Amino acid sequence: MGLFFKPIKTLDDLFVHTLQDIYYAENQIVKNLPTMVETASDPELKAAFQLHLTETEEQVRRLEQVFQMHDQPVKGVTCQAMDGIIAEAKDIISDCDDAEVCDAAMLSAAQAIEHYEITRYGSLISYAMQLGRSDCAAILRQTLEEEKSADKKLTRIAGKSVNEHAV
Repeated sequence: MGLFFKPIKTLDDLFVHTLQDIYYAENQIVKNLPTMVETASDPELKAAFQLHLTETEEQVRRLEQVFQMHDQPVKGVTCQAMDGIIAEAKDIISDCDDAEVCDAAMLSAAQAIEHYEITRYGSLISYAMQLGRSDCAAILRQTLEEEKSADKKLTRIAGKSVNEHAV
């Protein structure tokens, strides 16, 4: 049966499992973002991390709402992908001797996280629509748009200042 407690036999099972996966992932982000806020030396990057922490806390609440709407218990399952991205980020950041290089490393890690979230929310929206749950899809779409916006903001910050200062 693999890593999952319940076999995934239907699209509904996959929808619920993916909800549990991203719920765990979002909670790991909430847990780790304060360190990135504290560590960032670039003021714009620090502000972006702080804003995204607030957004992510709201995204967790939205996921809880989707669980309830879908009549499922609110719970996460370990997301090995997110754990891996966060562990890699921590390793790289701990190896940085320069604050500006550390900012570039954190920004890159944050974008890896955003890209993972974008794929998960895109899949969840597609599953929800196929399952006739446009109500759930609408809530998930809000979060997807925030994740895309955060990624664009990070790309702009990287090109505008952070990567240039890390040279």
